[in-house]
Amino acid sequence: QVQLVESGGGLVQAGGSLRLSCAASGRIFSSYAMGWFRQAPGKEREFVAAVSWSGGSTYYADSVKGRFSISRDNAKNTVYLHMNGLKPEDTAVYFCARRCCGSAYYSPPNYDYWGQGTQVTVSS
Repeated sequence: QVQLVESGGGLVQAGGSLRLSCAASGRIFSSYAMGWFRQAPGKEREFVAAVSWSGGSTYYADSVKGRFSISRDNAKNTVYLHMNGLKPEDTAVYFCARRCCGSAYYSPPNYDYWGQGTQVTVSS
């Protein structure tokens, strides 16, 4: 069993920054790639960023590239999402997930464990 718990969400003004954290339980955290997704009310869940099991490779959605940065600390069993230059359209619930299968890092069906999410709200 794997448990993922997100934290760090909140209310921030446009142009501000936040750091989200995802703490994972279990003994095999470092063996899996991890990703961040987000979902706004009335919209589909969308890919935000992903990081390989070693932390050596990262991937970003075009909408956040250059503003967001994903990283991981396997010794702490934690994945981070650093968000800079936040915009109102970034407002959503952000989910951390563990990669399980498939070749598409941006596809939700290729992740098997999900956290409960943390709310990020960006005001104008």
